[in-house]
Amino acid sequence: MVAGILVGAFANPEPLKALIIPLTFLMVYPMMINLQVQKVLSGGDYKVQLLTQLINFAVIPFFAFGMGKLFFADRPLVALGLLLASLLPTSGMTISWTGFAKGNISAAIKMTVVGLLLGSIATPFYAKLLMGAVVEIPLASVFKQIVIIVFLPMILGLVTRFILLQS
Repeated sequence: MVAGILVGAFANPEPLKALIIPLTFLMVYPMMINLQVQKVLSGGDYKVQLLTQLINFAVIPFFAFGMGKLFFADRPLVALGLLLASLLPTSGMTISWTGFAKGNISAAIKMTVVGLLLGSIATPFYAKLLMGAVVEIPLASVFKQIVIIVFLPMILGLVTRFILLQS
């Protein structure tokens, strides 16, 4: 993180933007090789899913809104940016860090997909209610991100697993 701050402070980080999706893909893909798809499609983790989404949409946005009002009262666009960042949960990082921690990747995948979809739908309402701002969310871009960060690595992970087990 320190390196990121230093690069942003002393250089133009714009060219690095092109690396976000490929690097995120490379972090998620290895986690998908050992994924058991049956677990992703099965139920049984409803409490975890519900608690996650309650935290994502009933706690975090209001905390971010409060922090924005407290620290950026004179900079409404920064406060709005903080609110927006809180409403659109991470995607690939959730899956990657869950895998690195040897956690429940199936639950993380469901949390990611549901969180991104709910965030995309809820963001305009929260922004209007809390900040009086009109924000359009490009749903096609969100679906594209879900496909690239979740489903493509999942499919390639399944293919890789099949090939490795056949060897």
